[in-house]
Amino acid sequence: MNHDDVTTPWRKSSYSNSGANCVEVARTRSGKVAVRDSRNPDTEALRFSPDEWQAFAAKVQAMASDSLGASAGAPPGG
Repeated sequence: MNHDDVTTPWRKSSYSNSGANCVEVARTRSGKVAVRDSRNPDTEALRFSPDEWQAFAAKVQAMASDSLGASAGAPPGG
């Protein structure tokens, strides 16, 4: 993918800190979601349709909720 195809600024999660390995996302001219490694911004970005990206994001959110719920019920120190 040519990075000139990106029509929005690259952005990363507000949960990221400056030293973290992060992914960045942007929108392309064709409406796809481009995803790249923030440490290697000149490498090829992955592209997903909006539906594929939405499904991925929903799965990650569900997994995070499951993890938080499991840790909330865990005994201290375990």
